Amino acid sequence: MAPAFAAATAVTMGEPAGIGTEITLKAWIERAKNGLEPFFLIADPEDVGAASAALNLGVAVSEISAPEDAPSVFTTALPVLRQYLPSAVATGAPNPANAAAVLAAIERAAMFAIAGTVNAVVTNPIHKETLAKAGFPYSGHTDYLGHLAGDVPTVMMLVGDSLKVVPATVHVGLREAIASLTPDLLIRCAEITAAALRDDFAIAAPRLVFAGLNPHAGEGGMFGFEETMVIAPAVEALRQRGVDVRGPLAADSLFHVGARTTYDAAICMYHDQALIPIKTLDFDRAVNMTLGLPFVRTSPDHGTAFDIAGKNVANPGSLVQAILLAQSVSRTRSGGA
Repeated sequence: MAPAFAAATAVTMGEPAGIGTEITLKAWIERAKNGLEPFFLIADPEDVGAASAALNLGVAVSEISAPEDAPSVFTTALPVLRQYLPSAVATGAPNPANAAAVLAAIERAAMFAIAGTVNAVVTNPIHKETLAKAGFPYSGHTDYLGHLAGDVPTVMMLVGDSLKVVPATVHVGLREAIASLTPDLLIRCAEITAAALRDDFAIAAPRLVFAGLNPHAGEGGMFGFEETMVIAPAVEALRQRGVDVRGPLAADSLFHVGARTTYDAAICMYHDQALIPIKTLDFDRAVNMTLGLPFVRTSPDHGTAFDIAGKNVANPGSLVQAILLAQSVSRTRSGGA
C-alpha cells in the first residue's frame, strides 16, 4: 500500500549568511501564483523575521512546534520550526560556529521524511567550505543524505524544463573524477536513474544516454580509451539487464534541441559536463534532486550567492521549482493521493 501524503514539505535553512532565507520568504509570497502546497522552514524564527523586515518583504513569520502545524498557518504566515543558531548571522559572511545548526536542520528534515511526517525535503544551499572547516566529512547534501538514510547509494540528478542530467562523479577534482570512472559505477548510476524515472517521473520505459568523456567520444581510441574500456562495457551490461541505453555519444552534440528529444536523461562523466548545459538552459528554474533515497529530496540548483545576499535581488525561481517538483514526486510515490 502506498504511503500517505503528509501535509507539508520541510525546507531547510541552508547557509544562514546566504540567500536561502530570502528566497524562501519570496517563495512563500509567490505561493498562490505558483500553486505551492504548504511548506515550512527549519530555521531561527527571529532571524527569519529580521530578514523579512530588513528586505522589506512584509512576510509574517509564525513559529510552529511540529510539522503537522504548518498547514494551519501557511495561508497567512511562513511557518518556521525553530532551529537555534548559536552565533548572530552576518549577511554574506558564513560562520563555522553555525555549521552544527545548519547540519541539524538537514538531519531533522530527513528524519521527518523517514518517519512520514513530511512529504518531502527541500534543502537550501549550503557552503561546503564553511562546513568542512567545522569538521563536516561529506562533500555535500547528496552523500550526507545517503548516510542519514542508512548509507544508501545516491545519485545527483539535475532537472530542467527540457533536460535531465546526471553527473556520474560529483564534487571531486577532474583528475580524480576520471580515475574513479568504472563500469560498475556507471551501471549503478544508470540503474538508480532508470528506477527514478519510472517511479518518480512516471516514465514507463526510460531512455538513457551516456556522454563520452573525451573529444568526439574518443574517436575510436584516438583521443582516449575511457569510452572503449569503461563506458561501452557498462552500456552492454545495462542492455543485457533490460535498460534502454545508448552511448558513449559525443558530449558536444548531446544537448542541442533535436538531441534532447531522443532521451529522458543523460548520464555525464563529471560535474561540469552535466551542469553547464542545464544551467545554460534553465539557470533560474533547474532543480537538484537526490535519487536513491527512501524519501524525496530536492534543492535549488545554485549556491549561497554571498555577493547578492541581503540585497533583495535573489531570484526564488529555482527554489519554487524545487518545492513544486518535490511535492509532485511525493504525490507520485504515494499513488497520487
